Amino acid sequence: MFAVVRTGGKQYRVAAGDKIAVEKLAGDAGDTITLGDVLLAGEGEKLADAAKTVVSAEIIAQAKSEKVVVFKKRRRHNYRRKAGHRQQMTLLRIVSVGDSKAEKKAAPKADAAPKDEAPKAPKADAAPKKEAAPKKAAAPKKEAAPKAAAEKKAPAKKPAAKKTDK
Repeated sequence: MFAVVRTGGKQYRVAAGDKIAVEKLAGDAGDTITLGDVLLAGEGEKLADAAKTVVSAEIIAQAKSEKVVVFKKRRRHNYRRKAGHRQQMTLLRIVSVGDSKAEKKAAPKADAAPKDEAPKAPKADAAPKKEAAPKKAAAPKKEAAPKAAAEKKAPAKKPAAKKTDK
């Protein structure tokens, strides 16, 4: 299956296993990201619904692209400027191109197994957290009260009288 995705203002035709270099994306090497803007999807000559298609990619590396030399010259004016620029880019390996429904169904099955094994532990951990939250919320209220008292003690400056021109 293939898809056409848009990232960094450019469009790329990708399939599972492809490697592409795109404008810099947030993340470290080894992170998995989802390319959300899918413009077209299909398999062979048959097109699929692009809105339901998800493209997952793994970041291989954060790198710099080839150097671009910028040279300016004005003839007969002894004006020459030379500068270089290397654009930041991200190297991606396309992991999968497929329907979002299939991936969403697969993810809950993996998460459901650990919850069934130890259902008591999360409930026990959740109860103390609920009790601790109101205590933390009460502390800032006490700190805010002395600040208000300090503001009352300081005399307020009166604004200068406005002068009218006649």
